[in-house]
Amino acid sequence: MPDHLELTILMPCLNEAETLAVCIRKARTFLERYNIRGEVLIADNGSTDGSQAIANTEGARVVAIPVKGYGAALLGGIDAAYGRYVIMGDADDSYDFSSLMPFVERLRAGDDVVMGNRFRGGIAKGAMPFLHRYLGNPVLSFLGRLFFKLKNGDFHCGLRGFNRERILQLRCNTTGMEFASEMLVKASLARYVISEVPTTLKPDGRSRPPHLRTWRDGWRHLRFLLVHTPQWLFLYPGITFVLLGAVGAAAIAIPGVHIGHIELGFHSFVACCYFIVIGAQLLSFTLVADQYALQTGFLPLEDGHRNLLSFFSLEKTLLLAGCISLVGVFGVIYCVLHWANTGFGHLLYGELANTLTLSLTLIVVGVQAAFSAFLFGILSANKK
Repeated sequence: MPDHLELTILMPCLNEAETLAVCIRKARTFLERYNIRGEVLIADNGSTDGSQAIANTEGARVVAIPVKGYGAALLGGIDAAYGRYVIMGDADDSYDFSSLMPFVERLRAGDDVVMGNRFRGGIAKGAMPFLHRYLGNPVLSFLGRLFFKLKNGDFHCGLRGFNRERILQLRCNTTGMEFASEMLVKASLARYVISEVPTTLKPDGRSRPPHLRTWRDGWRHLRFLLVHTPQWLFLYPGITFVLLGAVGAAAIAIPGVHIGHIELGFHSFVACCYFIVIGAQLLSFTLVADQYALQTGFLPLEDGHRNLLSFFSLEKTLLLAGCISLVGVFGVIYCVLHWANTGFGHLLYGELANTLTLSLTLIVVGVQAAFSAFLFGILSANKK
């Protein structure tokens, strides 16, 4: 392994014979122009078009990555890189490898990850599909900023630089396109210093379609974001459902409630009770997810979440579940006694309906909470 290489310019490659040579030339020109001790590394993912020979001819180092996938190629390349810093980018000639100095400057200044921003640097006509430019990237970037408190405007730019050792410490493991999200999400959760520089994007030089699949890979990115933020997946929706259901049920319990010309009645009350059940279930999922994260190290937990876990022990949660269910049982008993006063005969439509529905809802919520408490106890058993 060469000593004291500062930079590895890493390109994942799968049948990029049309554009690989020009990308390597631009990268080597950049290293020579700025007198940077570095290398151009091609992480080949099983090319069958002679890309490996082209890379060798152009003076790049080639490492074969047998595991298929964009993320797998990059993970293998990062592991094999000799440079202290790595700048990765696609080998389709859509990124300008001769203009990487802004990335190097931020890395030298101590940033852990330096993201390119194509929206700030300029996207040439035809360089990015309409759905990607105006829906996919803006939406996913917004969710990334919202979920993980990031300030990046281009969450999925493929041109990015990073400190190799710091990225290896994150233990990234996704093999598909969602690797782009995984690196940034885990860097954010680990409180890494993440910055952003403008970069340009032009139409790639390939005659074949890109490897990226819009809906499949978009879903993979979204799934990764949601799985790594239990508070946005479970906690906040759970609180919202419970509040909407409780406030709605309380309002409907008042006779003659109207919203404009719409009169709310029993059926709306039932819908509100369903909201309460859904919300309570999501809140229990929050505790289970946090406990799993704590036990496995899957996610770092903030102090607020740790305090929540320490408060909701198995016994305390069972006691809370029992109290909720008991209120529901008393409500059902009240309804049965009222029915008994009629000789268990016919009740008018709507008579006791709200009381009985809410009582049964509380029983369901209590039972769910009780069993969730035992699941929580199973996950926390290793602590004892």
